[in-house]
Amino acid sequence: MGRGETRILGIETSCDETAASVVENGRFIRSNVVASQAAEHAVYGGIYPEVASRIHVEAIYSVVSEALETAHAGLEAIDAIAVTRGPGLAGSLVVGMNMAKGLALAANLPILGINHLEAHLYSIWLVEDEPEPEFPLLALIVSGGHTELVLMEDHLKYKRLGGTLDDAAGEAFDKVARLLGLAYPGGPAVQEAAEKGDPKAFKFPRAWLEGTWDFSFSGLKTAVLREVRERQPELKAGVEAPRPGLPIADISAAFQAAVVEVLVVKTLEAAKDHNAKEILVAGGVSANMPLRDAFEAQSKLPVRMPPLELCTDNAAMTAAVGHRRFGAGQRDALDMDVLPSWPLDEKPS
Repeated sequence: MGRGETRILGIETSCDETAASVVENGRFIRSNVVASQAAEHAVYGGIYPEVASRIHVEAIYSVVSEALETAHAGLEAIDAIAVTRGPGLAGSLVVGMNMAKGLALAANLPILGINHLEAHLYSIWLVEDEPEPEFPLLALIVSGGHTELVLMEDHLKYKRLGGTLDDAAGEAFDKVARLLGLAYPGGPAVQEAAEKGDPKAFKFPRAWLEGTWDFSFSGLKTAVLREVRERQPELKAGVEAPRPGLPIADISAAFQAAVVEVLVVKTLEAAKDHNAKEILVAGGVSANMPLRDAFEAQSKLPVRMPPLELCTDNAAMTAAVGHRRFGAGQRDALDMDVLPSWPLDEKPS
């Protein structure tokens, strides 16, 4: 490593991925290891927090070790450790935090607590073959637990414009997938089913919440539930597999179209209203291909989205934020606590 280079070890355990990464100068991924728990949680149709915590404990050491080995870097080559502090599942966050604290103490390294939502935004900076985004940016963070519109005025400077009032978009995908008897996680399963369906087959509602930049997908989810139960009243939706004859492809396509339309229209309107130069779309749901296609077709502004492997939770994005915050002088105490509920635009107490 040259004298002008900075290497950050990132650790991420906010939900159901155990991840570690070494990132150089905030942009160049030297390793990015992710151990997914999707198969373990599929039997529950969603994240089982206690199971997630236990699997993190079992995986964290080997994941971090592999990240360092792949990057050909021991702790002596690391400048700081960036760890997801929140938001997320408390029990999962604690596992990553304790690992980071132990390493920081053993190697006498600075430790940085990172906001998981901020990390999703910085996944865009990890696309090496593209120029860095230009401020001000209008960012849509869309994932299993979050749907938020954020004005990013400069590095590390944010203004939250609005967010979901109930179900996040990714959460709605998971719940609808379960209603239709599709696999977990719901996003890829619904997208695959929708490929054979007609998005105009059902007129599912769009909650525009005029005058705000907020979102709501609870009514849409309920509309799908009613459709399923009206067609198969004997079915305990989400518990038994749907009977033959339920138009799963059409329902999936119409549901997905409703989610995509609201996300795209509100994001484009917010970008115009706040004179943004570019749009960022990040988070697990940004991997949805109809969403990507709609932004590309409808936006007059450049739209930046991370590659698919950086859409879902990973530690490279945590390390990317860590680089910025390390350069800005952030150093956190070893006794800091996790913050399961941590708004992006609020400083931790």
